[in-house]
Amino acid sequence: MTTLIDSAIAEYLLKTTAPRPQPHLLMRERLGSDGPSVRDYAVVVVQAPAGYGKTSLFSQWRREQLARGVAVIWFSSDERDDAQRFLLGLVQAVRSGCARPAFGRLLMDGGIAALGELEGITAWLAEVSQLPGDVLLIVDEAERLPEAGRAALAYVLHNAPRNLRIVVAARRGFDDIVGDLLAYGQAVLIGPDRLSFRLDETIALIGKRFGPRIDADACARLVQLTDGWPLGLQLALSAMTRAADPLQIIEAMASNTGALRDHLVGALLANLSDDDKAFLTCISIVDTLHPALCEALTGDARSGDRLARLMRETPVFVTSEASAWSRLHTLVREVLMVRAARLSDEELVRLHSAAAAWLSGQRMIEEAARHAHAAGQLQTAYDLAEACLHDAVKQGRLQAVLDWLDLLPEAELERRPRLRLAAAWALALGERHREAEQQVGHISAGQEEDRALRYECALILSAAAYYADEIDRFVEIFSPWIDQPPESGSWLVQAHANRLAARAIALGEPAQARRQLQRMPRGDVGKGVGFLVRWGDHIGALSYLWEGQIRLAGEILTPALASAEADLGRRHPLTCMLAAMAALHAYESDHADRAAALLANRLDVLERSGTPETVAIAYATAARVAAAQGQEHRAVDVLEALYAMGVMRALPRLCIVSLAEQIRLHAGHYRGATCEALMHRLDGAVAQAAPRHGPLWQRVVTPLVARSRARAAMASQNWPLALEALGETHEPADAQTLGRDRIEFMALRALALDRAGREGRALLLEAMNLAQAGGLARTLADAHPALMDWILRIAREEGDAGHAGYAASAPPVAHPAAPRAPSGPRAVPTVVLTPKEREILELLARNFSNKEIAVAAAIGEGTVKWHLKNLFGKLDASSRKHVVRRALVLGLLEGA
Repeated sequence: MTTLIDSAIAEYLLKTTAPRPQPHLLMRERLGSDGPSVRDYAVVVVQAPAGYGKTSLFSQWRREQLARGVAVIWFSSDERDDAQRFLLGLVQAVRSGCARPAFGRLLMDGGIAALGELEGITAWLAEVSQLPGDVLLIVDEAERLPEAGRAALAYVLHNAPRNLRIVVAARRGFDDIVGDLLAYGQAVLIGPDRLSFRLDETIALIGKRFGPRIDADACARLVQLTDGWPLGLQLALSAMTRAADPLQIIEAMASNTGALRDHLVGALLANLSDDDKAFLTCISIVDTLHPALCEALTGDARSGDRLARLMRETPVFVTSEASAWSRLHTLVREVLMVRAARLSDEELVRLHSAAAAWLSGQRMIEEAARHAHAAGQLQTAYDLAEACLHDAVKQGRLQAVLDWLDLLPEAELERRPRLRLAAAWALALGERHREAEQQVGHISAGQEEDRALRYECALILSAAAYYADEIDRFVEIFSPWIDQPPESGSWLVQAHANRLAARAIALGEPAQARRQLQRMPRGDVGKGVGFLVRWGDHIGALSYLWEGQIRLAGEILTPALASAEADLGRRHPLTCMLAAMAALHAYESDHADRAAALLANRLDVLERSGTPETVAIAYATAARVAAAQGQEHRAVDVLEALYAMGVMRALPRLCIVSLAEQIRLHAGHYRGATCEALMHRLDGAVAQAAPRHGPLWQRVVTPLVARSRARAAMASQNWPLALEALGETHEPADAQTLGRDRIEFMALRALALDRAGREGRALLLEAMNLAQAGGLARTLADAHPALMDWILRIAREEGDAGHAGYAASAPPVAHPAAPRAPSGPRAVPTVVLTPKEREILELLARNFSNKEIAVAAAIGEGTVKWHLKNLFGKLDASSRKHVVRRALVLGLLEGA
């Protein structure tokens, strides 16, 4: 027995030593060990497939708990850890992690053999309960434990003393063991969804490794390519680290060639058998996986077992604990689909036919239609598409409809009016609004008697006019139907309310817009109506932005954007439009980095599918963020791209916004000649567009042009001319209630009055108060740099705390005498070492001699020797250097 224990101790020294932390480990605040989602639970189970960063998360938790003075013990499981070996490992884990060589001496000296399995565990728990402080037990790879080892761990989980907290990592199936603890709220389960990297975490991770070389847009593309899969991100980062230009790696991963993807994914699949690789290639043709679907595709009754095994052994699946459905990670699936395309035509037809038949039987009509078309079953595919695409519009799956439009011949559209109606909807909600009008023309021919159809066509045409920025025509088309709502119970009821609200904003009545939306009961936001309800959220938030009530807009945007991202996806057009307004909210709240993250990898979607209002908001915000970050060249580039888009989409308002923002940018630097040239272009754009638009459109554009003219005069310091131009905006600004435009107008007029030698202070104070009330921290700062200087002087003179928001917007000035952060080795707070022992450990890590330690710690040399002896014993070390190394390994010392 003694020989067994001695040999096991040597082995368990490695099993109970925490793995080396990664040099670029990101401390994910959202998943902190004392976060609100896990803080109050004694048992935490982290369950996810391989590649989700469970061990990295535990390394973070270990560091956090050590820093709080908690003793952390680590145990890595394997297939041989029966109850006896598991107990042996727990004893050694306490000895190593708590630096207590005498812990469990009775158990190690033959007590394990004398006691039964559970009695030994009970004795271990009892001895742990006598430790002087809190203890965190981390059990990694718990799924590898044999049945007896699982039973022993379950006993520990159910009988842990108050000072013991336990976290367990497993790939699958461990939630069954702690099912009762989860049900009674004594444990919490963290699944793969929460472990996936979000964009802000990816930006932080890449920033630690590459600094400013990789911007937020590239980070967002990387998240899209990897689905936030931690292992996929790690593979990409490894390739980027080796490359001379890391951005080229992201471009290569996004390219159609897939050479780099194939190399990265090949490493994950290298150890699989040929049969397993063929199986994965075969099932990659479908979006989501089910054991029965895999069986239908392969014709093998054991396909479900193979799928389950591969899900356990390979890190290439996205799974759900509550469902039998899963899917391949995007990065892996695209490589496998390239391989699937090399299969013979007969095999591909067989696979798509089998998929279509099985999916159709499960009433997954849209997916079945795609596979039927790929199998050459065209009439079957058209029948299935006709049955589902109109519902796809209601649910916001517009791209699916547009994809089908490229596949449907004109003859089929003539035979199937519902397909043409779905196509018209999808075309109207984007840059192809002229094509939508053509489709409606085909639908309306000979259908004068069908009121419901005429009403839906009116909705489509008004949507097309809205996307074409023809505001007056939008109001005109929908006006006959204002008092003729659709029948209650129809999905069009919500669409009708949304359209009334959008019309109210166009008429300058934002409060009336919200009143129309409030008449609609929210109910449950499900896939059937969620898309339309979120359109209502979009319009409601826009009404608050129109009024300059940025805080109230944020209260709508935050939950609406989170819900849209979860259900529709990050790059869905409506999600991107919500994100554009959320970016404006973040920027006006003085969070430029968050605004940049919200817009990252979304501008291209807005370019194709955004409303003119949200496109203008997104690009103007992106330009202001770049300018605030000191990248004026980037800001000008973004605004020129907006101008080019306005030309391409025949949306002159985008050109006008682009030129106005460029004038604002240059006027702040008093570049008079440049502003004059831009003003000439702006006048030309307005003159060309104005005859084709009505008074509603011109009411939006006129104050923008007048403020730009005033800024151009300010750039040349012609203050009387600036006052004259600002006088032009007085009436339109008042018509826009208390919006950002009116507040900006007041501030600019106050500045012009002051520079012209007249009284403008009272007007500026009023603008400051209005901006503060609406949460507009950046509006006045961006209006003109001289305004910011004036505001700061007023704040200093009056000591007005109410203007602190604008004072905070000024760039911080570092004081030359500011103390620097301490550097060098630091002993973390812990119950393992006394405060004096921690102090001596730090000095030891600095290579101090005994005499130097005595002087620095203000103690005698004999006392130093006594403390060193205790350190040698607690850390099981044989030399001074060994003490420092052991402290580093145990996480008791940092920075050495």
